[in-house]
This record gives sequence, C-alpha cells and structure tokens, in this order.
Amino acid sequence: MTGTLYGLGIGPGDPDLITLKALKLLQATKVLAYPALEDGDSLARAIIAPHLTEPKTEIAVRIPMTVERAPAQAAYDDAAEELGEYLANGEDVVVLCEGDPFFYGSFMYLFGRIAEKYPVEVVPGVSSLTACATALQSPLSARNDILTVLPAPLPSEILRDRLRDTDSAAIMKVGRHFSRVRDIIIDLGLAENARYIERATMQTERILPLSDVPDDAAPYFSMILIHKRGQAWK
Repeated sequence: MTGTLYGLGIGPGDPDLITLKALKLLQATKVLAYPALEDGDSLARAIIAPHLTEPKTEIAVRIPMTVERAPAQAAYDDAAEELGEYLANGEDVVVLCEGDPFFYGSFMYLFGRIAEKYPVEVVPGVSSLTACATALQSPLSARNDILTVLPAPLPSEILRDRLRDTDSAAIMKVGRHFSRVRDIIIDLGLAENARYIERATMQTERILPLSDVPDDAAPYFSMILIHKRGQAWK
C-alpha cells in the first residue's frame, strides 16, 4: 500500500476561503508540503496557519523565481523525489497550492511528476480570478460572453489582439508589466471599463483606478478585469 498525494487548493489569501474537504485533509494528514521562496517564507503556509491544530512533518519546496524554466524544473524534480519517499512508505502527503491547483497552480508540476507512480487527488480551490471578480463586484461574463484570461507577460501585440476579440478579459500577473498593459488598455479605448485590484482577499487588498496605480508599484498578485459593456448584466 502506498500513500496518496493530495493537492489542496487553499484559496487566494483569506484563510476562511478554504473548502471543508481541504480543511479535513489538511488536519488529518501528517506530512505537509508547500511552495516557498528560495530564501524566504511561504505564502501558502501562512494562509493555512490558523488551521494547523497539531505539529506535522513540513517540507518546503523552494522554487527559484527566475525567468528561465530550468532551475524551477529541477526544484520540482527534487521535491517529487522527496515526496515520493513518503508515499512509497505508505504515508499520505498534502501539498498546498494558492488559489486552485489546476488554474495556473504550482501543484500541476508535481502532479505531472507523481501521478503516474502514486495515487493523487486534487481538491479544487477558490481561484484568484473569481476572488477578484467578487471583491470588485464585477461579474466576469454572462449569457454568450467570451471570457479571455491573459497573462500580462504576453507580448503586446498578442494582448492587443485578444483584447480586441473578446467580450470580457482578466489580465493576470500584472506586476512589472503594469505600465505596458495600461497603455494597451488606454489605446484600445477600454480604460473606462477596466478595474484594477491587488492581493484580493488578503489584509493588504487594494482596489484602485488605473490612473492611480504608480508605474512601478503593481505587485505580482494583481489583476485587471475588463468587460466591454461595463458590467456583464447590461
């Protein structure tokens, strides 16, 4: 008998936005793994800290924050091997993932390495996309609207083309790309219907007009929602 790997979606930041299923697995499993900065803390660990009721074996998966993929891939290789040792010995392991594991979630990289060898169960979580829409009181889409999710690091021409061809858009991972993205939104005449939010559901959440966001101050956890009708219900 081998253990089972559980990928837990733990939501975008508010500790209360964890599902009952994820909470039960978190508290029942003795081995806990989570992504962490290469030389810093883990946001995922901080989110679930209020729910930890007893000591666990904790494994920090240190992920280098580099543009090149190779260092991060090596880190996931090492983590999969380490977690595999617990699974092979019959111990269950929970892995935390901010938001939802299969929506731009880091857990997918462990899933791809482990699922062929050991049982894996994924528990969905509240994604940053739906959390931002709720905080902004801005429904994402309605009826036959086409919703497009765009990572801000995409080349400018791709962003322009996709924004032209959609009814509703969510631009994620804005961060250092904010000024370029804002210029594109203004050029397309969409600024009036664009809504900016950062760190949704966290204590440091901020909602600002595009014009009030400093050029170099948008964090990685920021998003811009656009609906061409202004609001989806119109």
